[in-house]
Amino acid sequence: MTSVSEIINTLNSRFDADAADDLNATFQFNIEDGDDYFIVVKDGACEVGQGENDDADVTLIMNTETFAGIATGETDGMQAFMSGQLRVEGDMMLATKIGEIFPA
Repeated sequence: MTSVSEIINTLNSRFDADAADDLNATFQFNIEDGDDYFIVVKDGACEVGQGENDDADVTLIMNTETFAGIATGETDGMQAFMSGQLRVEGDMMLATKIGEIFPA
């Protein structure tokens, strides 16, 4: 299985600055069976950090398998949410923009 850090780095490399043009947000990824990471999107750039960011606008909580599936497009994020594999705290609408900001 791919590690959480590899998945995060993949997301970072897929960052679409045009899609994130006016966005100023922090996405927290709490991985139940792995390390936690966050991505800060600001001024058309993104920065990845490990651990928890207390200023996160949205927190996505899932296990590594679900995270990998969503990141690769094998798992639909909305289906994962509806089935309880993904929990979202904070700005739910912001969570729906992840696919636009980090296209597959």
